[in-house]
Amino acid sequence: MKLPLTYDNYIFDLYGTLVDIHTDESDTAIWEKLAMFYGYYGALYEAKELKERYETLVKSSEAELKNKLEDMDIEKQKEASDVQFAISYAHEASPEIHIEDVFEKLYEEKGVNPTKELSVHTGQFFRVMSTEYIKLYPGTKEMLKELKEAGKNVYLLSNAQRIFTAYEMRRLDIFDLFDDVFISSDYNTKKPDVRFYKELINKHDIDVAKSLFIGNDSTTDIKGAKECRMDAFYVKSNISPKDDMDHDADYVIDNFTNW
Repeated sequence: MKLPLTYDNYIFDLYGTLVDIHTDESDTAIWEKLAMFYGYYGALYEAKELKERYETLVKSSEAELKNKLEDMDIEKQKEASDVQFAISYAHEASPEIHIEDVFEKLYEEKGVNPTKELSVHTGQFFRVMSTEYIKLYPGTKEMLKELKEAGKNVYLLSNAQRIFTAYEMRRLDIFDLFDDVFISSDYNTKKPDVRFYKELINKHDIDVAKSLFIGNDSTTDIKGAKECRMDAFYVKSNISPKDDMDHDADYVIDNFTNW
Protein backbone atom coordinates (compact mmCIF):
# COMPACT_ATOMS: atom_id res chain seq x y z
CA MET A 1 0.00 0.00 0.00
CA LYS A 2 1.38 3.40 -1.01
CA LEU A 3 1.01 6.67 0.80
CA PRO A 4 -1.68 9.02 -0.52
CA LEU A 5 -0.06 11.82 -2.53
CA THR A 6 -2.64 14.45 -1.59
CA TYR A 7 -0.53 16.18 1.08
CA ASP A 8 2.23 18.76 0.79
CA ASN A 9 4.23 17.60 3.80
CA TYR A 10 5.13 14.07 4.90
CA ILE A 11 6.59 13.69 8.38
CA PHE A 12 8.08 10.32 9.32
CA ASP A 13 9.01 8.49 12.45
CA LEU A 14 12.19 6.42 11.94
CA TYR A 15 12.59 3.24 13.96
CA GLY A 16 9.79 0.76 13.34
CA THR A 17 8.48 2.87 10.47
CA LEU A 18 11.34 3.19 8.00
CA VAL A 19 14.09 1.32 9.81
CA ASP A 20 13.96 -2.15 11.34
CA ILE A 21 16.27 -2.37 14.35
CA HIS A 22 16.83 -4.59 17.35
CA THR A 23 18.99 -3.58 20.28
CA ASP A 24 19.68 -5.39 23.54
CA GLU A 25 21.43 -3.61 26.39
CA SER A 26 20.96 -6.43 28.89
CA ASP A 27 23.79 -8.70 27.72
CA THR A 28 26.46 -8.91 30.44
CA ALA A 29 29.17 -9.25 27.80
CA ILE A 30 28.36 -5.75 26.51
CA TRP A 31 28.90 -4.21 29.92
CA GLU A 32 32.10 -6.15 30.43
CA LYS A 33 33.48 -4.78 27.17
CA LEU A 34 32.26 -1.27 27.95
CA ALA A 35 33.91 -1.46 31.38
CA MET A 36 37.13 -2.49 29.63
CA PHE A 37 36.81 0.51 27.31
CA TYR A 38 36.35 2.87 30.26
CA GLY A 39 39.37 1.27 31.88
CA TYR A 40 41.52 2.18 28.87
CA TYR A 41 41.06 5.83 29.91
CA GLY A 42 41.52 5.34 33.66
CA ALA A 43 37.84 4.98 34.67
CA LEU A 44 37.83 1.63 36.44
CA TYR A 45 34.47 -0.15 36.65
CA GLU A 46 33.20 -3.64 37.16
CA ALA A 47 30.55 -4.54 34.59
CA LYS A 48 27.69 -4.73 37.10
CA GLU A 49 28.64 -1.42 38.71
CA LEU A 50 28.85 0.30 35.34
CA LYS A 51 25.43 -0.97 34.24
CA GLU A 52 23.81 0.12 37.51
CA ARG A 53 25.37 3.60 37.43
CA TYR A 54 24.40 4.06 33.78
CA GLU A 55 20.77 3.16 34.44
CA THR A 56 20.64 5.35 37.56
CA LEU A 57 22.13 8.35 35.75
CA VAL A 58 19.71 8.00 32.84
CA LYS A 59 16.71 7.90 35.17
CA SER A 60 17.87 10.79 37.34
CA SER A 61 18.76 12.94 34.32
CA GLU A 62 15.34 12.30 32.77
CA ALA A 63 13.58 13.13 36.03
CA GLU A 64 15.51 16.39 36.39
CA LEU A 65 14.73 17.43 32.81
CA LYS A 66 11.06 16.49 33.21
CA ASN A 67 10.82 18.82 36.22
CA LYS A 68 12.36 21.65 34.18
CA LEU A 69 9.90 21.12 31.32
CA GLU A 70 6.96 21.05 33.71
CA ASP A 71 8.21 24.25 35.37
CA MET A 72 8.31 25.84 31.92
CA ASP A 73 4.70 24.83 31.38
CA ILE A 74 3.68 26.42 34.67
CA GLU A 75 5.43 29.66 33.75
CA LYS A 76 3.76 29.72 30.34
CA GLN A 77 0.37 29.22 31.95
CA LYS A 78 1.05 32.07 34.37
CA GLU A 79 1.95 34.33 31.47
CA ALA A 80 -1.12 33.33 29.47
CA SER A 81 -3.59 36.13 28.90
CA ASP A 82 -6.53 33.82 28.29
CA VAL A 83 -7.68 30.33 29.23
CA GLN A 84 -7.32 28.85 25.75
CA PHE A 85 -3.67 29.88 25.55
CA ALA A 86 -3.02 28.43 28.98
CA ILE A 87 -4.62 25.13 28.05
CA SER A 88 -2.40 24.87 24.98
CA TYR A 89 0.61 24.52 27.27
CA ALA A 90 -0.94 21.87 29.49
CA HIS A 91 0.73 18.96 27.75
CA GLU A 92 2.64 16.12 29.32
CA ALA A 93 6.39 16.68 29.52
CA SER A 94 8.38 13.99 27.73
CA PRO A 95 12.08 14.63 28.42
CA GLU A 96 14.88 13.59 26.09
CA ILE A 97 18.36 13.89 27.55
CA HIS A 98 21.68 14.01 25.72
CA ILE A 99 22.93 10.48 26.25
CA GLU A 100 26.55 11.53 25.71
CA ASP A 101 26.27 13.51 28.96
CA VAL A 102 25.63 10.26 30.82
CA PHE A 103 28.72 8.64 29.34
CA GLU A 104 30.67 11.76 30.31
CA LYS A 105 29.44 11.61 33.90
CA LEU A 106 30.49 7.96 34.13
CA TYR A 107 34.07 9.06 33.42
CA GLU A 108 33.86 11.96 35.85
CA GLU A 109 32.62 9.73 38.68
CA LYS A 110 35.95 7.91 38.45
CA GLY A 111 38.00 11.10 38.46
CA VAL A 112 38.52 11.26 34.69
CA ASN A 113 37.88 14.46 32.71
CA PRO A 114 36.97 13.23 29.20
CA THR A 115 36.80 15.27 26.03
CA LYS A 116 33.38 15.62 24.42
CA GLU A 117 34.67 13.54 21.54
CA LEU A 118 35.59 10.67 23.86
CA SER A 119 32.16 10.76 25.54
CA VAL A 120 30.45 10.62 22.13
CA HIS A 121 32.67 7.81 20.89
CA THR A 122 32.04 5.85 24.08
CA GLY A 123 28.30 6.14 23.53
CA GLN A 124 28.66 5.08 19.89
CA PHE A 125 30.81 2.10 20.90
CA PHE A 126 28.04 1.06 23.31
CA ARG A 127 25.39 1.49 20.61
CA VAL A 128 27.27 -0.66 18.12
CA MET A 129 27.80 -3.41 20.69
CA SER A 130 24.14 -3.43 21.73
CA THR A 131 22.72 -3.39 18.18
CA GLU A 132 21.89 -6.88 16.92
CA TYR A 133 20.80 -5.63 13.50
CA ILE A 134 19.67 -2.48 11.70
CA LYS A 135 18.24 -2.32 8.19
CA LEU A 136 15.71 -0.50 6.04
CA TYR A 137 12.29 -1.98 5.55
CA PRO A 138 11.84 -3.10 1.92
CA GLY A 139 10.86 -0.24 -0.37
CA THR A 140 11.75 2.54 2.08
CA LYS A 141 14.30 4.32 -0.06
CA GLU A 142 12.16 4.02 -3.18
CA MET A 143 9.13 5.43 -1.36
CA LEU A 144 11.07 8.45 -0.05
CA LYS A 145 12.46 9.14 -3.51
CA GLU A 146 8.97 8.90 -5.01
CA LEU A 147 7.72 11.56 -2.60
CA LYS A 148 10.62 13.87 -3.49
CA GLU A 149 10.05 13.33 -7.22
CA ALA A 150 6.40 14.26 -6.69
CA GLY A 151 7.54 17.59 -5.25
CA LYS A 152 6.59 16.81 -1.65
CA ASN A 153 8.33 18.07 1.47
CA VAL A 154 9.75 15.13 3.45
CA TYR A 155 10.77 15.46 7.10
CA LEU A 156 11.90 13.18 9.90
CA LEU A 157 10.71 13.57 13.49
CA SER A 158 12.34 10.86 15.58
CA ASN A 159 12.62 10.03 19.28
CA ALA A 160 16.32 9.31 19.21
CA GLN A 161 19.85 10.32 20.10
CA ARG A 162 21.77 12.29 17.48
CA ILE A 163 25.06 10.53 18.27
CA PHE A 164 23.39 7.28 17.20
CA THR A 165 20.69 8.15 14.71
CA ALA A 166 22.41 10.62 12.40
CA TYR A 167 25.23 8.13 11.85
CA GLU A 168 22.86 5.19 11.36
CA MET A 169 20.86 7.16 8.79
CA ARG A 170 24.00 7.98 6.83
CA ARG A 171 25.12 4.36 6.97
CA LEU A 172 21.69 3.36 5.58
CA ASP A 173 22.04 6.10 2.94
CA ILE A 174 18.75 7.89 3.69
CA PHE A 175 19.84 11.03 5.56
CA ASP A 176 19.91 13.18 2.42
CA LEU A 177 16.43 12.04 1.33
CA PHE A 178 14.85 14.35 3.94
CA ASP A 179 14.38 18.10 3.68
CA ASP A 180 15.13 18.33 7.38
CA VAL A 181 15.81 15.91 10.22
CA PHE A 182 14.50 16.52 13.74
CA ILE A 183 16.04 14.30 16.43
CA SER A 184 14.56 14.60 19.91
CA SER A 185 17.87 14.80 21.79
CA ASP A 186 18.50 18.14 20.04
CA TYR A 187 15.36 19.61 21.61
CA ASN A 188 15.29 18.05 25.12
CA THR A 189 11.80 16.71 24.45
CA LYS A 190 10.24 13.90 22.46
CA LYS A 191 6.97 12.61 21.06
CA PRO A 192 4.15 12.71 22.04
CA ASP A 193 4.97 16.11 23.60
CA VAL A 194 3.60 18.67 21.15
CA ARG A 195 6.63 20.86 21.84
CA PHE A 196 8.67 18.54 19.65
CA TYR A 197 6.17 18.59 16.78
CA LYS A 198 5.98 22.37 16.99
CA GLU A 199 9.75 22.68 16.53
CA LEU A 200 9.28 21.37 13.00
CA ILE A 201 5.96 23.11 12.39
CA ASN A 202 7.30 26.51 13.41
CA LYS A 203 10.68 26.24 11.67
CA HIS A 204 9.19 25.35 8.29
CA ASP A 205 5.86 27.18 8.67
CA ILE A 206 4.03 23.90 8.18
CA ASP A 207 0.34 23.94 7.34
CA VAL A 208 -0.87 21.02 9.46
CA ALA A 209 -4.00 20.68 7.35
CA LYS A 210 -1.76 19.76 4.41
CA SER A 211 0.50 17.41 6.36
CA LEU A 212 0.59 13.69 7.09
CA PHE A 213 2.49 12.08 9.96
CA ILE A 214 3.58 8.46 9.50
CA GLY A 215 4.53 6.33 12.52
CA ASN A 216 4.28 2.91 14.13
CA ASP A 217 3.26 3.74 17.70
CA SER A 218 -0.21 4.96 18.68
CA THR A 219 1.10 6.79 21.73
CA THR A 220 4.41 8.33 20.74
CA ASP A 221 3.53 8.99 17.10
CA ILE A 222 -0.19 9.22 16.38
CA LYS A 223 -1.31 10.88 19.63
CA GLY A 224 0.96 13.89 19.25
CA ALA A 225 0.20 14.29 15.57
CA LYS A 226 -3.54 14.33 16.22
CA GLU A 227 -3.09 16.84 19.06
CA CYS A 228 -1.41 19.08 16.48
CA ARG A 229 -4.46 18.57 14.23
CA MET A 230 -2.42 16.65 11.70
CA ASP A 231 -3.62 13.61 9.74
CA ALA A 232 -1.88 10.39 10.75
CA PHE A 233 -0.87 7.18 9.00
CA TYR A 234 -0.39 4.27 11.41
CA VAL A 235 2.06 1.53 10.43
CA LYS A 236 1.73 -1.63 12.50
CA SER A 237 5.23 -3.06 12.24
CA ASN A 238 7.25 -5.72 14.02
CA ILE A 239 8.47 -3.01 16.42
CA SER A 240 5.05 -1.58 17.24
CA PRO A 241 3.97 -2.12 20.86
CA LYS A 242 2.25 -5.46 21.42
CA ASP A 243 -1.50 -5.37 20.72
CA ASP A 244 -1.15 -1.76 19.59
CA MET A 245 -3.68 -0.63 16.98
CA ASP A 246 -4.55 3.00 16.53
CA HIS A 247 -8.19 3.69 15.75
CA ASP A 248 -7.63 7.47 15.72
CA ALA A 249 -5.33 7.33 12.71
CA ASP A 250 -6.70 8.38 9.33
CA TYR A 251 -4.92 5.51 7.61
CA VAL A 252 -3.81 2.14 8.97
CA ILE A 253 -1.56 -0.61 7.62
CA ASP A 254 -1.90 -3.84 9.56
CA ASN A 255 0.70 -6.62 9.39
CA PHE A 256 3.14 -4.24 7.73
CA THR A 257 5.67 -5.89 5.38
CA ASN A 258 6.95 -3.23 3.00
CA TRP A 259 6.23 0.08 1.34
